[in-house]
Amino acid sequence: MDYASSDAPAGSGAPVPGPRGTDMLLPHSARGVKVVVVGGFGVGKTTMVGAVSEIPPLTTEETMTQAGVGIDHNPGAEGKNTTTVAMDFGRISINQELVLYLFGTPGQERFWFLWNGIFEGALGAVVLVDTRRIEVCFEVITRLEDRRVPFVVAVNTFPEAPQYPVEDLRAALALGESVPLVACDARDRASCRDALLSLMDYLHTLVAAQETA
Repeated sequence: MDYASSDAPAGSGAPVPGPRGTDMLLPHSARGVKVVVVGGFGVGKTTMVGAVSEIPPLTTEETMTQAGVGIDHNPGAEGKNTTTVAMDFGRISINQELVLYLFGTPGQERFWFLWNGIFEGALGAVVLVDTRRIEVCFEVITRLEDRRVPFVVAVNTFPEAPQYPVEDLRAALALGESVPLVACDARDRASCRDALLSLMDYLHTLVAAQETA
């Protein structure tokens, strides 16, 4: 599937020109689908939204300060010095009729109260996983299951991250056989697109199953 053309380079981070409503939202004739990109701290959510968005992404990255010492617990990501404090936002036009609006969530637990608003109206989610710190996504997956939000799991292929058989990852994450588990490079637009399309296919499968039940 082809993306619609965009005047701005994907992931440029440049200011969005013109009225924000015009730039961020397509005409009402297009069908908009809200998708959430979620995961633990430092797994690549902001990177994914920026890489795949056809518009300059809206981000809320802030520098981490001493104020978070003793509050934030970020094992395995000690070198990261910025964090999302509200949300990330991007947009993908799958075709002339279907648009995905992407919302990236904060990874640090003290900002998880924002999830209530971010998840409102979302049809599904992509859970990003770092195999070096797989435990940081356990609570994330539990929250999605409690909310009954359909999701797929995308393993972010960090260059130095260990690789495991799909069966082992599925068992470690306690995923049902029906939940898609895919590899994803959060820096690569095509790879991120494929992860999002796997979510769309999964949602279509769930709807079809409900209609035949």
